[in-house]
Amino acid sequence: MNDELLRHTVKLLERIAAALPEPPQPADWDRAIAFRWRRMNGRGRIEAIAHPHGIRLSDLRGIDEQKRRIDQNTRQFVAGHGANNVLLTGARGTGKSSLIKALLNQYAGKGLRVIEVDKNDLIDLSDIVEMAAGRRERFILFCDDLSFEAAEPGYKALKSVLDGSLASVPENVILYATSNRRHLMPEFFAENLETTHVGEEIHPGESVEEKISLSERFGLWLSFYPFDQDGYLDIARHWLRRFGLDATAIAAAREEALQWALERGSRSGRSAWQFARDYAGRRERG
Repeated sequence: MNDELLRHTVKLLERIAAALPEPPQPADWDRAIAFRWRRMNGRGRIEAIAHPHGIRLSDLRGIDEQKRRIDQNTRQFVAGHGANNVLLTGARGTGKSSLIKALLNQYAGKGLRVIEVDKNDLIDLSDIVEMAAGRRERFILFCDDLSFEAAEPGYKALKSVLDGSLASVPENVILYATSNRRHLMPEFFAENLETTHVGEEIHPGESVEEKISLSERFGLWLSFYPFDQDGYLDIARHWLRRFGLDATAIAAAREEALQWALERGSRSGRSAWQFARDYAGRRERG
């Protein structure tokens, strides 16, 4: 009877083991400078990005102060000095994500690497951090277009990695995130009703405090704003030069560039780049 019970127990354990996800496979860090975390069939792994974006810091216009501050932070990090996690927030198409890609190209030769992590995979952050720990490279964990709804599991995982766990994050790992929301979560008018007054002091309600607590875990905040007309045109001219157009052709493109922005309702860096690519492409075809 004992032998039969043992056999049933062994079979049961084998079935349980087969159903459990396998631990992450070791990453081949020598294959690339950029990586992404991919989850398939319940298993996560580091995947090399063969052709990362080639944008340069000099390509980013109209955000000089934001560029200076994050560049300084990144240089400190690459050199092994103290550096902060960074939250980049603000208008769409103003260069938040491009800035992080450009930093990778600037400092890859000094050991900088970027691992892109989708919001839905933030629950795996501790696994990703463990895989990068102890490596000679310096890793930016990059979370693009980050925002949360209430009770999403990735929210607590991110808070824990940033500044809320007993286990410290290794010194060769830092987190850069972009978002259109300053506090990463939706804010509702009703939450303002929770605010109380104690003497001359204003005390936000618990809902507001909870939302602020996540963004406050980032040591460096950078805000990005929509471009005015001159800023938009400067970016468009830059990309037209990059695409090989001469000064006469660039000057002739001004009205079309403005019309392009008007049709899209956006004078963003992204719109300027899209216009320049279209305009240069039409001239090549013609």
